[in-house]
Amino acid sequence: KVFVGKIPRDLYEDELVPLFEKAGPIWDLRLMMDPLSGQNRGYAFITFCSKDAAQEAVKLCDNYEIRPGKHLGVCISVANNRLFVGSIPKNKTKENILEEFSKVTEGLVDVILYHQPDDKKKNRGFCFLEYEDHKSAAQARRRLMSGKVKVWGNVVTVEWADPVEEPDPEVMAKVKVLFVRNLATTVTEEILEKSFSEFGKLERVKKLKDYAFVHFEDRGAAVKAMNEMNGKEIEGEEIEIVLAKPPDKKRKERQAARQASRSTAYEDYYYYPPPRMPPPIRG
Repeated sequence: KVFVGKIPRDLYEDELVPLFEKAGPIWDLRLMMDPLSGQNRGYAFITFCSKDAAQEAVKLCDNYEIRPGKHLGVCISVANNRLFVGSIPKNKTKENILEEFSKVTEGLVDVILYHQPDDKKKNRGFCFLEYEDHKSAAQARRRLMSGKVKVWGNVVTVEWADPVEEPDPEVMAKVKVLFVRNLATTVTEEILEKSFSEFGKLERVKKLKDYAFVHFEDRGAAVKAMNEMNGKEIEGEEIEIVLAKPPDKKRKERQAARQASRSTAYEDYYYYPPPRMPPPIRG
């Protein structure tokens, strides 16, 4: 599915369909309309029959000049399955939270919890709840926001969580920087340099609170370090390592798309490339 924004208000499906069909077969197109004026609201959602077609649509149609001086904004759209929950007692573990929220909501599959840098026995007072699908997450959000449901005797704060941004695979294939988290307070940049320099020459290391960025000169060395060091202990704490995601130039556009969508029936959709799963193949 793709989100199409910046659509001229007097433009309709007869112009959108031929343009986007160049990317591949369209499964569904929903142009959001204003019933009072009869004009569109400036955006649409288009579902293609394959992930490749959706990605091709972004390449072909993003910034496309549909009318003189009028350029479309196109990006991948996916449903959000994750909630941000605040006011969590800081002494609760991941297992405690999973058990408690499973009692009052359905479809909960995972809890993402972060610990305080200086005290690993305490969480930071918030967590992320991951549900099996968007419908389950939406129902859980409504239930938890009703004020009628209490968790550990308290009413919690609930909001949709921004999804983790997923850059283009071609961009990620060039990344030489590792994001290392869950670091003990005793870990220094010097300790990290010593641990990671075994895999290749480093450009620099920057530690911030309980996480750090490790810059390699060679991507192969970065990948090898990630594969071999992920899950290992440094200063008594098991570290987590992933490739660092580079700054995304299209992030502001996706944020604008999210903001526009929140005022409609599609308020709970978020936008980032690429989708994890393609839509079902027609037929």
